[in-house]
Amino acid sequence: MNEEQFIEALQEKGISLNDQQISQFHLYFTMLVEWNEKMNLTAITDAPSVYLKHFYDSISAAFFADLTQELTLCDVGAGAGFPSIPLKICFPNLHVTIVDSLNKRINFLNELAEKLELENVRFVHARAEDFGQNPMYREQFDIVTARAVARLSVLSELCVPALKVDGRFIAMKGAAAAEEMVDAKKALETLGVVLEDKHTFSLPLEESERTVFVFSKVKKTPKKYPRKPGMPNKTPIC
Repeated sequence: MNEEQFIEALQEKGISLNDQQISQFHLYFTMLVEWNEKMNLTAITDAPSVYLKHFYDSISAAFFADLTQELTLCDVGAGAGFPSIPLKICFPNLHVTIVDSLNKRINFLNELAEKLELENVRFVHARAEDFGQNPMYREQFDIVTARAVARLSVLSELCVPALKVDGRFIAMKGAAAAEEMVDAKKALETLGVVLEDKHTFSLPLEESERTVFVFSKVKKTPKKYPRKPGMPNKTPIC
């Protein structure tokens, strides 16, 4: 997907990019490749793949959730900034918090946000389990999202505690989504969210399968969750 196809594909979904936003994506790509030579941010570095598999794929969350309002969004384990930075570029109204456990990635994201002149973006160096127990962040966000971090049974424990009651947990998944959903049933119920919508689609051009789950938080998460770092992964709620 070249830049022109990227712009057109978003336009078809009702997202129009202005010149500044197009420049921001171009600079994002340039910085991603530059920093990737110093540290491992992504295995995908050619422009057509970055525009499709990182930028477009990240923005697909907005095809199924209204992000045009002034909302607080938390991205858990964002790595090189996906999906939250592409979403922030498209929707400057979002107040974005990114939590990541690796300080080197936080350094990249800080410089990226500065160069892209993004406002209302903050980066927290922490394990997701510690973040979710911190009173500053617990049940504070309108939207919590994550992409390619963990299976849904584990991911829900890392994300849902930071979500406000009535907020939305947006989980971006690949081909194993249906199976993950079955495994995560008990965890989702325990943590206080219910499935509001499920959207399955194919990425343009390469046709790989994607699923976006939108969950609504209907009650507070029990205080014991998330458990200590490493526990959700070792023994998922089941």
